[in-house]
Amino acid sequence: MISMVVYIIFGMMGFLILMSLVWRFSKPHPCPVWLSWLVEFDNPFTRANRSAVIVENLNLQPGMKVLDAGCGPGRLTIPVAQKVGPQGEVVAMDIQLGMLDLVKKKAVNISNIQYLNAGLGEGKLSHNQFDRALLITVLGEIPDQGSALREIFDALKPSGMLSITETVFDPHFQKKEKVIPLTHEIGFKVKSIIGNRLAYTLLLEKI
Repeated sequence: MISMVVYIIFGMMGFLILMSLVWRFSKPHPCPVWLSWLVEFDNPFTRANRSAVIVENLNLQPGMKVLDAGCGPGRLTIPVAQKVGPQGEVVAMDIQLGMLDLVKKKAVNISNIQYLNAGLGEGKLSHNQFDRALLITVLGEIPDQGSALREIFDALKPSGMLSITETVFDPHFQKKEKVIPLTHEIGFKVKSIIGNRLAYTLLLEKI
């Protein structure tokens, strides 16, 4: 009986590893909804991608409006919504309706979250409306990164800030050496960098 349980556990682990490899080496696409649990928790081996660190670095104030682009299951959406308070607003944006449904289930007692089923670069965001924007391990899943970053830039208010987090544990990890020049071309200026080459958070200002 015990050996059967061990076989099942190792079989499941092997399946998850195989699926992760398929996801890593396939064309860029979002994390499947059924694997959303993989991004639900803070990685204990890296500090830069922990929810509390990212939120603290945003210098959020009550009443601010925040875009959580590629929000996934809402790991950051919920604490950010709580931070900006009922006078503020968070737009949870994701290309997968299933991810937005997961956020809604978590946010049953939170009234300041709006939901947008769309992908970045589709022109669904109005100009000059957000104080902050988040891209948490999302950039590598976007085929046209330039268009996506341009849409975020236009959607931010003057002096608004974009937080980009990348970690090597993500299948589509983007190196700082690529991301910083790309954002600079769009018009962003680096305000701060937390972390290292393996996991980092960039805070970028619209100038």
